[in-house]
Amino acid sequence: MPWRSAGFTALGLLLLPGAALADDRPPPELPSGRSAATPAVTAGRQMIVTANPLATEAGRDVLAKGGSAVDAMIAAQFVLNLVEPQSSGIGGGAFLLHWNAEAGELTSFDGRETAPAAAIPDRFLGPDGQPMPFTDAVPGGHSVGVPGTLALLELAHRLHGWLPWAELVAPAIRLAEKGFPISPRLAGAIADSRTGLAEFPEARAYFLQEDGPPRAAGSVLRNPAFTRTLRRIAAAGSAPFYQGAIGEEIVAAVAGAARNPATLTMQDLADYRVVLRDPVCRPYRVYRVCGMGPPSSGGIAVLQILGLLEHFDMAGLGPTADGMQVLVEASKLAFADRNLYLADSDFIQVPVRGLLDQAYLTARAQGIALDRSIAKAEAGNPPWREATLLAPDESDKLPGTSQLVVVDAAGNAVSMTTTIESGFGSRLMAGGFLLNNELTDFAFAPEENGRPVANRLEPGKRPRSSMAPTIVFDRAGAPVLLIGSPGGSQIIGYVAQALVAILDWGMDPQAAVAMGHVLSRNGPVELEADTEAADFEAALRARGQEVQVKPLNSGLHAIRLSPTGLESGVDPRREGAAAGE
Repeated sequence: MPWRSAGFTALGLLLLPGAALADDRPPPELPSGRSAATPAVTAGRQMIVTANPLATEAGRDVLAKGGSAVDAMIAAQFVLNLVEPQSSGIGGGAFLLHWNAEAGELTSFDGRETAPAAAIPDRFLGPDGQPMPFTDAVPGGHSVGVPGTLALLELAHRLHGWLPWAELVAPAIRLAEKGFPISPRLAGAIADSRTGLAEFPEARAYFLQEDGPPRAAGSVLRNPAFTRTLRRIAAAGSAPFYQGAIGEEIVAAVAGAARNPATLTMQDLADYRVVLRDPVCRPYRVYRVCGMGPPSSGGIAVLQILGLLEHFDMAGLGPTADGMQVLVEASKLAFADRNLYLADSDFIQVPVRGLLDQAYLTARAQGIALDRSIAKAEAGNPPWREATLLAPDESDKLPGTSQLVVVDAAGNAVSMTTTIESGFGSRLMAGGFLLNNELTDFAFAPEENGRPVANRLEPGKRPRSSMAPTIVFDRAGAPVLLIGSPGGSQIIGYVAQALVAILDWGMDPQAAVAMGHVLSRNGPVELEADTEAADFEAALRARGQEVQVKPLNSGLHAIRLSPTGLESGVDPRREGAAAGE
């Protein structure tokens, strides 16, 4: 089958409730608890899975009207902006993998935010020349990148949409105008972020009650400002956002921020472009796994992990301590490379070919042992890399992110990961939506020991991400699995483990996304507390692993495709829902 990019810049509904970092900082959204049982949804020809039942319902309705996978994704994203504002929206960015069934074509859309022209490499250094504390850098205008999500939605619709644009915006308009009940997860996120939200007048007025307490679960939330924004977008597409009144509100919000005011101009917005990039793909067993390339590190890191695991009988090892040992050791090696080499490939040469080279991964796999730990892996020396000496960026970020997957009746498929970075982003609002804090995904220190950091901040550059929307194909070139997750740099571990669980251990998608997480980001092994994963602690410590048992708040969503139909995987840690026909 051709693996190529596009080459230029009556439905039965079943809605199911779904529901840290190495230095032990809490995640941006505290875990909302796991549902006791989340049965899989099955369908014959089309399906959508998102992080909120209202967004799934909007996408379901679009599919019922004959809409494409892209149409359903667009309707769901606008609703997610409203009902899950802490995680994604038009004030942020996204990565999209799209499978065109008729053309046999896989395309990746890079809607990542860009740094404004005024952003200089030392923006996040304090007066003493040292990096600012992350929590000081996030709030306000300093951290806001030029948003890309709306431009991505518009371009995807232009290329692959079937229904009128305005019809796809309409569900979110109705909810914004009439109101919607605040979900338990959103209520918990508001309560957790109450102090930070209270610093900014628009966020305080929207998310908190007049006398200060956070708005409670079940209370109806209306958003007149976002209603106006959506009506403009429905009528004129992205033009008001990148060249008109909505953009002016964004510029004013960044410049007038109560904390860290900064410069983001109308020219920055007008210059924004979505980039259609070649997906990164690699064989794994009898499959071909494809993901997002730079500026995301997610696709390459996941493929490296799989390429290393291919040297081991993962099916025979199973989800045992031995199987988990191999998984975390492979993850350490992949993260060492990620931290050194991965950044925006429009600014630096990323040795993608070398990092995924069979001989290189075979050599790296020799360092993995069942009985001992690589305390901290060193980056390798992949072929076809540039000679420049780089310094690693090992910083971890706090992401507010969401994942959705869609298959339409024609077999077209979408896997999209969408984000505003930290929970509630920069806390700044414009036009009724939150603005991202994506610039804090850059390295705060532009160099180390005289060596440049690949992921340093530069004007127009896209910050490194870990988002890993993924599509798996069979030998005949047909898609068999869509998957992805929120979770910051932990995304890589979440997705890799779920892929192994499905492709090697024979789990169904629901069991794979619900299983306890085991991962490493080239540091301690992180085991998900209060799950079967915690049972591996003693066995992994006996191999010399440093182990942390902690909450791990993924949001994995998956659809498995087979000759008999579609099957969902809905992460029980959030409020996800699947709908299919």
